[in-house]
Order: sequence, then C-alpha cells, then structure tokens
Amino acid sequence: MSEYSEHDVQRQVTELEGKSATAARIFDLRRIIGGLFLLYGVIVMIAGLTASDADIAKAQGVNINLWTGLGMLLLGLFFLAWLKLRPMAPPSPPEAEEKTSE
Repeated sequence: MSEYSEHDVQRQVTELEGKSATAARIFDLRRIIGGLFLLYGVIVMIAGLTASDADIAKAQGVNINLWTGLGMLLLGLFFLAWLKLRPMAPPSPPEAEEKTSE
C-alpha cells in the first residue's frame, strides 16, 4: 500500500482546482448567450439583406429582419464584451475545516 506525501496531495488539489476554474469559464452563460445571439443575428441579417420588395412591403416598408439581426448582433457583442471586460473570478478555495470541540 503506497502512501501519498503532502506535496503530492497538494499538487493534485491544485490541478483539480485549475481544471474546475477552466470548466467554469468555458461554460459561462455570457459566452453561450453571446455566441448564440451573434450566430442568429448573422442569419437574420442575411435574411434581411436578401429580402424581396414584397417581404418589405408586408412589414409596412420596414426591413424588420435587417433591424432585428442588427439588434441581435449588438446584443451578442455586448455579452462577449462583458465577458472579456469582467471575467468570472476564480473560485475561492474552500475554507479550512473548523477544529472540533474538545
């Protein structure tokens, strides 16, 4: 039966904390929401740029797909800028266990 040294345990804990922080950053909702709004904004803007005169006439002369796509793009950029300017703080280390009463 092999025993782990205190140094080995600390190294493994540090590695796991690093992996946990990386996973938390990857799955930050701002990244997911911003990316989806960018993707859908591009798709809707393309639909607006290729809209026919009949489609624009149905919307009372407003190219609604173009404006909605632009709004979605701006919202997606806002979320991604927010993510870049205010990154998620790394998780704080767990508090040391309290000493039990004697």
